[in-house]
Amino acid sequence: MSVTELKNETAAQAVGASEIEMKLEVVVIPVSDVDHAKRFYSDLGWRLDIDFIDGDDYRVIQFTPPGSGCSVIFGRNVTAAIPGSVQGLHLIVSDIEAARADLIRRGVAVSEPFHDTGGIFHHANGKRVASGPNPRRKSYASFASFSDPDGNGWVFQEVTARLTGYLETGETRFTPEITELVRHAQASKHR
Repeated sequence: MSVTELKNETAAQAVGASEIEMKLEVVVIPVSDVDHAKRFYSDLGWRLDIDFIDGDDYRVIQFTPPGSGCSVIFGRNVTAAIPGSVQGLHLIVSDIEAARADLIRRGVAVSEPFHDTGGIFHHANGKRVASGPNPRRKSYASFASFSDPDGNGWVFQEVTARLTGYLETGETRFTPEITELVRHAQASKHR
């Protein structure tokens, strides 16, 4: 076993990870106008996977964002949720400014970038949220948001390095707050 494999295995064990692989495959989003939503998600540049109609009362549309292993589904009679009620769907991007510029070019209203001054995750209520990307452009620390025509809320989150549950000494790609939390979790698992 390589050193990297051993560290990854140790990190997974340290956080009590399940040995059963689980992958998020589909998120169902409620929409009021299926064709309007289809145009919106198509205009985002997402891949249309399915547009299935069964009579007048059932339709399933599936789109997949570029590079994603998870898709979204919407349509008629696929969810009882209220259109616009899904919030906080996160799309991970490597460059928040480029992702934002791409959507603006496509005619989508996107917020200005923002970051949480606490360095962990943005607050839904707007507390401790500051304008602009994280000043040090740390991974997981910069955000921008947009909504679909029904108000379902999406968030871009800039991730340039992935957390694995194990951090090397001297790691600087994450905010000090995230680094401290991961190190604390590592230490508590070894007690």
